[in-house]
Amino acid sequence: MTGPGDEVAPGGETAGPGGEHADAAADIAAVEQANTAYYEAVERGDLDALTAAWLPNEELTVSCVHPGWPVLSGRREVLRSYALIMAHTEYIQFFLTDVGVSMTGDTALVTCTENILSGGPAEEGASLGPLVGQLVVATNVFRHTPDGWKLWSHHGSPVLAETGEEEDEDPSP
Repeated sequence: MTGPGDEVAPGGETAGPGGEHADAAADIAAVEQANTAYYEAVERGDLDALTAAWLPNEELTVSCVHPGWPVLSGRREVLRSYALIMAHTEYIQFFLTDVGVSMTGDTALVTCTENILSGGPAEEGASLGPLVGQLVVATNVFRHTPDGWKLWSHHGSPVLAETGEEEDEDPSP
């Protein structure tokens, strides 16, 4: 376990305040599992599991920024936003890429690209509604608690799609 002031070095070793090194692979794996559990809860529409993924009290105010939304602060407001999203999303699946974990002390920072596939209600006679793909870059901040790694903050920003049109600029000086 890493301690206050520890920072994970490349290769998964943690340099402690006294200069000692400890293998942080177990901590990194636990953070990656907590990150995966968060996304799986959203995919399943499981508000109880999602609630359990966030810090349990307000000693550290949680925050969330969904793509295109203002900052949501406080556990009640954040969890309400997920309840609304889940109630209005027929289908959602996340394919995470470019996942990176950085740690210091009892705080972990996860960055990733959310490749999202989502769909709305099915048309009459169809089994599945129209599917839409979206690319979002996300930063998830976790804190270590006695109950494991819990989400402190989530921030998702949409990636602007390339239009395929190139500007008519002369690259010569």
